[in-house]
Amino acid sequence: MGLEGPEIERLVEKAQGGDTEAFASIYDHFVDQIYRYIYFRVPKEDAEDITETVFLKSWEKIRQYKMESKSFSAWIYRIAHNLVVDTYRFKKDKEVVELTPNIPEYRREHNPIRTTENSLHSDKLKIALSKLKKGYRQVVILKFINELSNTEIAQVLKKSEGSVRILQFRALKALKRELNEIGVDDV
Repeated sequence: MGLEGPEIERLVEKAQGGDTEAFASIYDHFVDQIYRYIYFRVPKEDAEDITETVFLKSWEKIRQYKMESKSFSAWIYRIAHNLVVDTYRFKKDKEVVELTPNIPEYRREHNPIRTTENSLHSDKLKIALSKLKKGYRQVVILKFINELSNTEIAQVLKKSEGSVRILQFRALKALKRELNEIGVDDV
């Protein structure tokens, strides 16, 4: 289901008018992407709950979304980001819990993380990601797992596109170093 920007914006307009079927289409388009974003940042047992909360909040606040300010995907990722931060603030645990290779493989009915699993074993990727600084981990997940554009990432992170490019460069350098340390040499 590859909805493009104008189609998403049309669905958002309908959802803002109370059309639940339009919102269901938005949900179907974004649920796996948002789940992946959250999954790589929190323990598995929290990922599904936070994902559902993202969509509840987005439904509650959809009338507040303004198309001219940022893309809808950046808006919904920002909600996801804020909920992840709030979860750890609430638990008094400001650092992301280290992901271990014992976390079961991510599998959803709709769209598993094909790209990542084809290029690296996901357990090694999780280990390497867990060792990165929080900002580096976030930019890698947004860019290479969720495949957002630099413009969208800049909106989510509230940074300039230039800052995002620099952050990506540094994050990839750090990720390569971590992957090499755990025995993945072909990166």
